[in-house]
Amino acid sequence: MTSFIDDDDHHPRRRICEEGCRRPINVCLCHTIPEKPIPTLTKVVILHHPHEQRHKLATVPVLSKCLQNCEVIVGRKLRYGDSKTLDYFYDHAVQNPNCPLRAIYLFPGKDAFSLTKREQGKLSTFDFDVNGCVLIAFDGTWKHAKEMLQASLQFLSKFSVQACLDYDAGTDGGTIYDSDLILRREPFGGCMSTMEAVARCLRHLDPNGICIESSLIEVLKEMVKFQSSFLKPMKPRPKLSRKVKEEVKKIAEHSEFPA
Repeated sequence: MTSFIDDDDHHPRRRICEEGCRRPINVCLCHTIPEKPIPTLTKVVILHHPHEQRHKLATVPVLSKCLQNCEVIVGRKLRYGDSKTLDYFYDHAVQNPNCPLRAIYLFPGKDAFSLTKREQGKLSTFDFDVNGCVLIAFDGTWKHAKEMLQASLQFLSKFSVQACLDYDAGTDGGTIYDSDLILRREPFGGCMSTMEAVARCLRHLDPNGICIESSLIEVLKEMVKFQSSFLKPMKPRPKLSRKVKEEVKKIAEHSEFPA
């Protein structure tokens, strides 16, 4: 049975679902989260920016409740000693430099290989073993995610490669007003929340990926449904300024991250 705690006696709406989703009870997702965490062959490791811990729309806490094989690291940088899983892959890569890589970090860029194209057989020569691989994601604002990746590259470059899903830096991103999967305004087409990105990746990486993706997307839809119900009728927020759009586009298209 789900129990609740009060984090403020004067604001009953702030009562928290203690043993379940850890969300306020008026937006509790326990009825949507799988009763047992979903097993995956793919190990998911997420670097969760400290600022996101306080964000009410963060999807990582819910995602970690949904997946059995998910590790969340709170911080601004990945380094040796943060994760036994990543340490193992680092040591293995250093000792066996000619073995196929088995870890990817998710971030858009011109040097990133497309998981979608790989599934379609367009990257058949790419030396990457998806069986029991590790998927690394960065959870934060775009500015924070770029900083987190750059700070982590010295460690990650030893055993992982950069990958992405389809995106289009030349088009505007969606908003909560025109999608049942978006919680915040996205900077350009193809951008998505960490939870949706992981779900889409697992579709391409895991043997049971289609079912896993479907389960995670249903939870995300419920999150968006709750959030939209608290919004007052209003016009969609104005588009990002040209300066902001150019900066985000630069992050995605012109970042010189090694693949």
